[in-house]
Amino acid sequence: MKFSEMPYERPDLETMKAQIGALTDQLKKAESYEEAKQVFLEKEKWEKHVDTLGTLANVRHSIDTRDEFYDGEMKFWDATMPLLSEPIQTWTKAMLESKFRADFEAEYGDLMFVNAEMELKTFSPEIIAELQKENELKTAYEKLLASAQIPFEGKKYTISQITPLKNDADDMRRLAAWKAEGQWYKDHQAEFDDLYDQLVHVRDAMGRKLGYDGYTTLGYYRMNRNCYTKDDVEKFRGAVVKYLVPVADQIYREQAKRLGKEYPMSFADNALAFRSGNPKPSGTPEEILAHGKKFYDELSPETSEFFRLMLDNELMDILSTEGKAGGGFCTSLSEYEVPFIFANFNGTQHDVEVITHEAGHAFAGWLNRDRVPMSYCWPGMEACEVHSMSMEFFAWPWSEGFFGEDTRKFYYSHLSGALTFIPYGTMVDHFQHVVFEKPDMTPRERHDVWKELLGVYMPWMKLDGDIPFYSEGEGWQRQHHIYSFPFYYIDYCLAQTVALQFWAMIQKDKKEAWEHYMAYTKQGGSRVFTELLKNAGLKSPFGEECLRDVCEAANQWLSEFDLKGIC
Repeated sequence: MKFSEMPYERPDLETMKAQIGALTDQLKKAESYEEAKQVFLEKEKWEKHVDTLGTLANVRHSIDTRDEFYDGEMKFWDATMPLLSEPIQTWTKAMLESKFRADFEAEYGDLMFVNAEMELKTFSPEIIAELQKENELKTAYEKLLASAQIPFEGKKYTISQITPLKNDADDMRRLAAWKAEGQWYKDHQAEFDDLYDQLVHVRDAMGRKLGYDGYTTLGYYRMNRNCYTKDDVEKFRGAVVKYLVPVADQIYREQAKRLGKEYPMSFADNALAFRSGNPKPSGTPEEILAHGKKFYDELSPETSEFFRLMLDNELMDILSTEGKAGGGFCTSLSEYEVPFIFANFNGTQHDVEVITHEAGHAFAGWLNRDRVPMSYCWPGMEACEVHSMSMEFFAWPWSEGFFGEDTRKFYYSHLSGALTFIPYGTMVDHFQHVVFEKPDMTPRERHDVWKELLGVYMPWMKLDGDIPFYSEGEGWQRQHHIYSFPFYYIDYCLAQTVALQFWAMIQKDKKEAWEHYMAYTKQGGSRVFTELLKNAGLKSPFGEECLRDVCEAANQWLSEFDLKGIC
């Protein structure tokens, strides 16, 4: 079914509560495992239906945040989902206490129960008001970003639309674009400060009401961290500073030489990889999609079937339009067993990375679309990001069709960008840990923390005051994960480390690398992250040698890469 044809009707809250309540009662009264299993499968069907309706409302609202109907529907879902949490938790308790639990574990594995026990630690009826407020604030933040009309050169741009201008090869124009974007954030700084301050206190209150010392423990449970701890993340951050920051620092020193700039460079200059300009796609959005189809057709039979389905059923919305929410994501329409990709093409290499990154997510979801329970369709967020970041590297042999004469630029900037991203992403995580350890900090104190961390993780950034929004430590406010998905961002860094393992494999044997990728991806969410890696013959990023080895291999490739003819 095409996305435009998928019906949406607001469900009734009381009916949904009655339905899940009735299923819970039936589970408790089941006289045999077969009877209990049938109730369980009915609950799966109910959950897919509710989840799909909520996703349809969210996606259609994101496509046009000005649409009054779906704006109203998002308000309904923001208020309703917390009210459904209590009856859903009652179901979860009934599953954990079921006399047929051993039978369920024998058929479906015990991870569903491990995750269920974690889920119970994230909710109590006491925090319903806070959950509703959190949803309201997140939606307000996304709408504020989507409302951006940034004046520049006599025109107005959304945040996504001005991004290519922030990469312009002309120094003065590029700096002016950075200043224009930064000024828009500055003009709305009080709103951004207030929204985040409220979010921090709402989340801190939730954690304390649930018996934790603030939000961090709750945040880890909500992120379903079922095989590693805060200490493991701290060790990873330490390894990033030890092994990766020096590599990234050297990359930017070489970049300064290419650009004829003094090191360290400004935010605007760091954005330009080559004096002649950053790599750009060689075709229109339609041509990018067409070459994406060629890539997936030739990569494997499975990816060919998947991408044709996406194209035929309108399961991608990729153009940047007025009123559209920023960023990009992949989600699932569970009832139809299909994924959906949301993006904002803007004429940069990011457009190609959408076709590989977000489609990497989508392919993994499609490959595991019929798993039971539905929670096994997707692993944890860090494991999901491996699907997407690694798929970007598998597209390398098809890069010329995407980038034409800029292909060599793309190879260099893509790999170097993968390396330099990890310190930034790790800094985002470190920042959030500090914020939730000290929830009563003022907005200015939070900005100062960010500015201090820039010196640790990104010493190549010159805080010269040219662009106050960035140089004064406020740039974190454009990272929507900090507002909407706390503690998510480290997942990208862990996944990028694994993806660099795939990159190294691809350089040696593409066929063998793809076999490892499929071995990893076919497991869906049936195992925890570290087990998924082990089963696919991959190293865990929590071992220091993993980051050390990928840094060494990538750094050697970059140092030997022939940049002749590229300036």
